[in-house]
Amino acid sequence: MHRTSGHYEKNTTAGESFKAFIPTPLPPNPPLEWTPRLQGLMEKANQAVGRLDGLAHSLPDVSIFLYSYIRKEALLSSQIEGTQSSFSDLLLFENKEKPGVPLDDVQEVSNYIAAMNHGLKRLKEDFPLSLRLLKEIHSVLLSKGRGSAKMPGEFRRSQNWIGGSRPGNASFVPPPPNSVLTCMGDLEKFLYTPSDEVPVLVKAALSHVQFETIHPFLDGNGRLGRLLITLLLCKESVLTEPILYLSLYFKTHRNEYYERLSAVRSNGDWEGWLEYFLNGVLETADSASKSAKKIQLLFEKDQRKIATLGRASESALRVHQFMRKKPLVSVSTISKSLKLSVPTTAASLEHLKKLRIVAELTGGRRNRLFTYSAFMEILNEGTEPSALDLGGIKTKLEPVFYHLGKRFAALNYPISKADYRWHIDPSRDILKLWVKQKDGLDTSKKPIEIEYNFLMDGGFLTEDGIYLRGIETAFDQWLPLIKAFKRK
Repeated sequence: MHRTSGHYEKNTTAGESFKAFIPTPLPPNPPLEWTPRLQGLMEKANQAVGRLDGLAHSLPDVSIFLYSYIRKEALLSSQIEGTQSSFSDLLLFENKEKPGVPLDDVQEVSNYIAAMNHGLKRLKEDFPLSLRLLKEIHSVLLSKGRGSAKMPGEFRRSQNWIGGSRPGNASFVPPPPNSVLTCMGDLEKFLYTPSDEVPVLVKAALSHVQFETIHPFLDGNGRLGRLLITLLLCKESVLTEPILYLSLYFKTHRNEYYERLSAVRSNGDWEGWLEYFLNGVLETADSASKSAKKIQLLFEKDQRKIATLGRASESALRVHQFMRKKPLVSVSTISKSLKLSVPTTAASLEHLKKLRIVAELTGGRRNRLFTYSAFMEILNEGTEPSALDLGGIKTKLEPVFYHLGKRFAALNYPISKADYRWHIDPSRDILKLWVKQKDGLDTSKKPIEIEYNFLMDGGFLTEDGIYLRGIETAFDQWLPLIKAFKRK
């Protein structure tokens, strides 16, 4: 089927010409081709979302699940854009403790939570999912920290681009600024399309691509585009609670994500994107259902343990219930929140520690921090920001090592977080990696330094991460590093 999803408009900046892509308004024309495979996938995805929504109603306290799940989504969506924050860092920040990463990283995640909550609150007030609301959410998203100087809440008035150092060498150039309002106006009209004309999951899938293609803001497009999916599902009452987020799926299948977006823009392959998206909905909904059940079983098991404490169980149970919502917290915070004395709180935590329900993180006599260990393990699944491990593919530089993972795995040499630091320069598409020399090498020597240019291998950096084509050619640049580590 021949279909175009937009056209290119020639423009010039600083004497250099480039082509900006202007998307055709949705829905696709000709209409989507519903193959038996796609229809079957749509059915399964709808059923999975229905099961998840039903499970939310059956949970004794859905607010506990939402509190943690919204934070997990905020972490994942922000990690796609390069933050190093972990779940623990976020909870430390919220408890006014010092996180183990740059403050801007955690602030970015905190902004995402605030933006999400603002959007959900407005929808509950029957405010339409409109351009005005998207601008409001964006203003919260970029209210503090990185991006706060990039026109929060305002559509861009200058040209942006993805990959490369300027529009002339970019991998993709969104519409020129004078076309943004028209493109977004068309998208808003599509958002209002009745669900009997366009199924809600299809509307969410197509709207996400269109938003990312328009890239209407100077910063934050990736995060807001992912948030748009959940907001739309809630607005259309497919979900009664915001419990479906695709960031983990997009993060895990990042290469295919960019390939599918590119295929829509280059040859109108909406069906390929929809298949990818529906697979993500199916996988994510099933995973969320399993996590919710796992959390509920954990709580019930730990309650039974606490019941064996006798008279001490009453206070211990109150502390346990508090830590369901705040799984990393200080003694003083629990004491003030529950109006328990500090000695009673500390004694309850010691009981929970002996039952192996909580663990202490600090070990000092003051400002003691405790974590609900098993609960945090469930919440942390998929959110680890990366110990850079050259033997695996779960890494901050996942798109790079995904292709090289098998070769590195054979060398079986992990690098701990303390052994390296790295920096990305998006203006030149350069990655610099510094690693300590060790394993028989003179540790007083300067760190090994490797500079890698993504453009050399047909790749580029985007707001959402790293995209590479032909990465195999870069292996020789990494080989000296590995050899240095293997030397005895």
